[in-house]
Amino acid sequence: MTLYSVKVKVLKTHRGNAAWRRWRMLRGDEIGDYGRLPDLVRAYAAGRTFADIGCMWGVNGEYSFVAEEAGATAVTGVDVFGPTPEFEEKRRARGSSVRFVLGDATSAETIEQIGVADVVLCAGVLYHHPSPFDVLTALRRICGQTLILRTASIPEIPGLPNGAVYYPLLTDRQRRLWNLSSLGLGSQLGITGPFEPDAGYGNWFWGMTPSCLMTLARNAGFAVERHAREAFATTLVCRAVDVPFTHRLPGEAEARALGGAISAAGIARPQ
Repeated sequence: MTLYSVKVKVLKTHRGNAAWRRWRMLRGDEIGDYGRLPDLVRAYAAGRTFADIGCMWGVNGEYSFVAEEAGATAVTGVDVFGPTPEFEEKRRARGSSVRFVLGDATSAETIEQIGVADVVLCAGVLYHHPSPFDVLTALRRICGQTLILRTASIPEIPGLPNGAVYYPLLTDRQRRLWNLSSLGLGSQLGITGPFEPDAGYGNWFWGMTPSCLMTLARNAGFAVERHAREAFATTLVCRAVDVPFTHRLPGEAEARALGGAISAAGIARPQ
């Protein structure tokens, strides 16, 4: 067993997790807590437009309603399923103007429907997507000012910044390390059991370290302004900035000219 595996196993115990939080607090780090997410929404949403990406699973649009009550000028909730009966009942009971968009936030059509929001919340989504960078680039297209991003994560790997684990098709023994049932987490599809292709985004795809997550966010066009740490989760508050990485597909004439130039230079050779 590696030292890293021992570290993960200790952090999966209530005592080890609590000790880690105390140590981080003594270091002066901001410590995250899922229960504080509504406070973040209230702090940033007031007087601004707001979009909640992945708003349904387990919360039935609750953060969208929190943003509306905090004084957001317009609120849009987005998910790949729903709206749930609980969401519709809350919307009726509150006389709410929250708009719901059914769609995948990485699709151009859905992005167009959402439009640009000053503040974007994306919680509990990134690790459920096979291409988290695509999610972040989509969030950047939607986000006008501030992104509140919360995701499951894994502890940093000593000597390996930007490390990550891809969960699908690990063996039973390999998955066992990432099973967080000892901390009270329920089913982790693709971890507590085998990967289920038919379940789509319900599976856990990625275990990203905080350094990996922050680097992806920066590449997608976000400056990280706050980082709240937990042993197995990360919350970031980011400011939308110029996108440092993009790829523009050339037109046909430009593509042919580019192809000719590359061939003439003799640089496109198999390695």
